[in-house]
Amino acid sequence: MLKEKAEYCGLRRGKKSIWEMAEYLNTLVDGSDPDTDLSQIEHLLQTSEAIRQDGHPRWFILTGFVHDLGKVLCLYGEPQWAVVGDTFPVGCANSDQVVFPAFFAANPDSQVSEYQTQYGIYEPHCGLDKVHLSFGHDEYIYQVARNYLPEEWLYMLRYHSFYAAHRHNAYRHLMNEHDEEKFAWVRIQSLRSLLERARAPRHEGCSSLLSGKTRRTAFQGGRWKRRHHSKPAPRHRSTRPKALTHR
Repeated sequence: MLKEKAEYCGLRRGKKSIWEMAEYLNTLVDGSDPDTDLSQIEHLLQTSEAIRQDGHPRWFILTGFVHDLGKVLCLYGEPQWAVVGDTFPVGCANSDQVVFPAFFAANPDSQVSEYQTQYGIYEPHCGLDKVHLSFGHDEYIYQVARNYLPEEWLYMLRYHSFYAAHRHNAYRHLMNEHDEEKFAWVRIQSLRSLLERARAPRHEGCSSLLSGKTRRTAFQGGRWKRRHHSKPAPRHRSTRPKALTHR
């Protein structure tokens, strides 16, 4: 995990615009995703459109579009199992709320006694910023965006695959008050439901935006802006999200 962070978090792989990165990602077929009948760009556009239809602000729409761009790690040579799927803390006892927990027994870390305690190498409520999570596409897109986006957005990008925490309330003993406050955005009910809705048949609002140059024009603010954003976008404010999942 530390090796991958050192290799990729220096962001030395080149420079692309968001749309160029999306087109690059579109060459990937995510074998872990049941949504294999849609391209990566279709999934990103449908997620964004579902967020727009639910009335969320434009910054949230952008977050929905970029949330999976970190999967380009697969195109850099990383195996898919090391890039996609659930993320979880390393260096402490694993939660049975992580998907397929039986496979932790095959991890060499399971033989390190220090890592088998509740807190492991961490202090109680030390804060997730001091916790090493398994490296994957969440961490990579967070590192790419960290100097450009507000903290609420970054929490959603960095922890959207940390399902054991935001769906099952696991690892709360490592979170501090700041994490709990910001996780209101990670736990937002519509984020998970919108990602699931994005796997459903195409939304009417974006069905005409899913081919060739039309997609690029829509994303770059032409047709999409004229069709869907006739009113000025509200300024971003650090308020709690409208819909939360508490369990």
